[in-house]
Amino acid sequence: MDTIFATASGRGRAGICVIRISGPQALSALDKLTDKPRPANRMASVRDIYSCDRSFLIDEALVIPFKGPGSFTGEDVLEIHLHGGPAIVASLMEELSKLDGFRIAEPGEFTRRAFEHGRLDLTEAEGIGDLVNAETHAQHQQALRQMRGSLGAIYTKWREELIASLAHLEADIDFPDEDLPEGVAGAIAPKIVVLREEIEKHLADGHRGEKIREGLDVVILGAPNVGKSSLLNKLARKEAAIVSDQAGTTRDIVEVHLDLAGYPVTIADTAGIREATDQIEQEGVRRARARAEAADILIFMTDAADGVDAAIEFPDLASSSSYRLYNKADKTSLSKDIEVSGNPREFVLSVKTGEGLDSFLNQLEKDVVSKLDVSGAPSLTRVRHRQALEDCVQSLNRFELAGDPELAAEDVRLAVRALGRITGRVDVEDILDVVFGDFCIGK
Repeated sequence: MDTIFATASGRGRAGICVIRISGPQALSALDKLTDKPRPANRMASVRDIYSCDRSFLIDEALVIPFKGPGSFTGEDVLEIHLHGGPAIVASLMEELSKLDGFRIAEPGEFTRRAFEHGRLDLTEAEGIGDLVNAETHAQHQQALRQMRGSLGAIYTKWREELIASLAHLEADIDFPDEDLPEGVAGAIAPKIVVLREEIEKHLADGHRGEKIREGLDVVILGAPNVGKSSLLNKLARKEAAIVSDQAGTTRDIVEVHLDLAGYPVTIADTAGIREATDQIEQEGVRRARARAEAADILIFMTDAADGVDAAIEFPDLASSSSYRLYNKADKTSLSKDIEVSGNPREFVLSVKTGEGLDSFLNQLEKDVVSKLDVSGAPSLTRVRHRQALEDCVQSLNRFELAGDPELAAEDVRLAVRALGRITGRVDVEDILDVVFGDFCIGK
């Protein structure tokens, strides 16, 4: 197996750059690059780092050896903490590339080796990837829990329970003449029903974990010139969308990604809803509706001058969780006559002056937190988790209907395999490239 190396810290000029080396010859690199003995395992020591031919000094660095299998990857690992100047880093990388059996790591290869050596399961590996990419507090907390095994522990527990049930079922089948307790197979059925219900409850989470990873989708809808783009710009705190008095300015969907109360949110401004006069605007209206149908939260905007009786666009999409904003309250005296129904999601405001905007944002934050709360039980975070769990439930449903003991046992066996695919116990070779392909080099 090759010995791999890569920078484990960010690119560019920095105070410190960490270069990680892993593989059978990782520790021997010190013999080639320094003129002092190797430090003790897990002992940080200062060493002068030279070129392989000793023709020049690269840097004075901190080196830390980690003997396998007690390392991150399960292999021998060496970390070299250099000064982060680009020339220093480039020099050491070039020297390492000269050594036989050494090569630059592929994206995610360190974590993949950790998985292959049993240092972590596949959900923990995915948690590491999410942790590196986390941009909000909620993403950080969810990824940290997953990296520390909270999600994998749930699936492992379910799998072990099914394996125990399967053992009893197979004992009934393989040893019918043995003096086994009566009703062994029958006693298993209630346990499997309870387990199936647990999995179904886990699946019915409103895609909470996936939305924390990807962001809650909030869509702003309304007629032209009611202030949708101005609201988007106010939330984004930048000129993300063009604002104009000319109707139909927004033709396509404009998105901004926000950190709202520590949670990831994507706000989308859509084309104004009206009888479009050209094909381009018609396409914008079609896209607005399609985006609204897939949204987690809808914000309907109208001009305060039109009053509360103004038609809500897409009435079939409106729900008790939708927002209704009456904008431009600063421009019309009619706004003072609007009597909001008491619905906590109806607001009279002015995006221009900021009147009423804080109240709206406070309620929006509350809704986002309630939908994406990370304080409860861990949620599944990927489509592949959901697909495997759905396969598991289908197998357990078939188990309940199977009259033949052999078929019942096979259904439980398939359920066990479905759970095993999530943590990486079985049938995962075809998904490893997908899982680790999104990692950065050096992780």
